Amino acid sequence: MRARIENQILLIHQEDVPQYKKGGSVVRNSYFWALKAIAAYTSRSGDWEYDPDVWVALQRMLLSFAESSYLGIRETQLEFSPDQEIPSVLKPIATWE
Repeated sequence: MRARIENQILLIHQEDVPQYKKGGSVVRNSYFWALKAIAAYTSRSGDWEYDPDVWVALQRMLLSFAESSYLGIRETQLEFSPDQEIPSVLKPIATWE
């Protein structure tokens, strides 16, 4: 998932956040609701925002979903641009594009 940090807020690109689908996969829908539950702000047409207070929870959640092997690495890993520093708490679940 493409990500960036602006003003101490982690933003996940709107096209990369999971989609809720009625009657869809239980794992994917659970993933959607889990990410939405800890987000500071979500929008159908905008990036999802995460405060630094929840970055540890986000890291643990992404690791857990990645280890389950139900979702692909591109769905559970944060991808930052090469010019952006990755905070230490997010390093276990992040990489550079």
